[in-house]
Amino acid sequence: MGFEFRVTKRSQENQGRLGVLTTFHNEIETPVFMPVGTQGTVKAMTVRDLNEIGFKIILGNTYHLYLRPGVDIISEAGGIHRFMNWNGSVLTDSGGFQVFSLAKLNKITEDGVSFKSHIDGSAIFFSPEKVMEIEMGLGADIAMAFDVCSPYPSDYQTAKEAMERTTRWAERCLKAHRHDRQVLFGIVQGVTYRDLREASARQLLAMNFPGYAIGGLSVGEPKPLMYEVLDYTVPILPESKPRYLMGVGSPDALWEGVERGIDMFDCVFPTRIARNGTALTSMGRIIIRDAKYARDLTPLDPNCGCQVCSSYTRAYLRHLFKAGEILGAHLVTYHNLYFLMDVMNQIKEGLKTDTYQERKAEFFKRYNGN
Repeated sequence: MGFEFRVTKRSQENQGRLGVLTTFHNEIETPVFMPVGTQGTVKAMTVRDLNEIGFKIILGNTYHLYLRPGVDIISEAGGIHRFMNWNGSVLTDSGGFQVFSLAKLNKITEDGVSFKSHIDGSAIFFSPEKVMEIEMGLGADIAMAFDVCSPYPSDYQTAKEAMERTTRWAERCLKAHRHDRQVLFGIVQGVTYRDLREASARQLLAMNFPGYAIGGLSVGEPKPLMYEVLDYTVPILPESKPRYLMGVGSPDALWEGVERGIDMFDCVFPTRIARNGTALTSMGRIIIRDAKYARDLTPLDPNCGCQVCSSYTRAYLRHLFKAGEILGAHLVTYHNLYFLMDVMNQIKEGLKTDTYQERKAEFFKRYNGN
């Protein structure tokens, strides 16, 4: 199958670790941040851009790709890699988050989820077996089991029912999943209830998935509460397998997650805020559309080595956004993803040299100083 995960070094300061994740397509050094390519593209970026920055794995969205262009077209093209001309790895989520985010359009039963397309209103039904059929057709390296993502806050009974259904659906996904170049990860649920999270993790461990994700976080709960959930959930997950924190990608969450033992992250955050004119810099976030940058002829981030910061000024970038030029979204997206790649490199260097806490303190002294 070509899938393997091995830990190459454990931190002496915390629960963080370096590792290598091998898929059918390539090797990926962990911990890793994965850009989100919802509809077969990381918005405003080309494959060449992603390769230049150094990304080895990106995400695709099962729900959106099923609706448009359709799994039949992608399969006919030879799978998601050939369809989008991407030689790295791909992870596809299961659509479980869309069950949560598009709650007004769906109805959840034990069999699956009935919902209306947000595009044309047509009736669609996703069962665990149907989702596995779609993900196998897309041909990603890593597929996610179909889960139920409860909102925050949720009452205990609602969270318990969703967690237990997620477990039953995970069993059905395992039975339906048959792909010699794709592995399936299970997803831990349970909102912020410790007993539910621990029960979910242990139940999934008994199914022996190749990797485990922690879902249902970063959906409105305070970050300290999210970190508390990680503190008691991650230690249950096997050290020999990758641990994936879904939907999380802000700089603070990357540092905090890694030191709690997380290996994989993804989030639309850096690309979404870029399209709205917000840049991540070593001195904190800046809103490049603000009037104070109209005559600012300095780089976006003087401490950044990306092509945007070496070629363009803040004044020019502001001009692009004010003029409605799409180049502005492209350039700030490129920078934001480059910035998060650099953050992950700093994190890995801290793990490698056992200087994690020192590097973390230095990063946030500068980042929060603005």
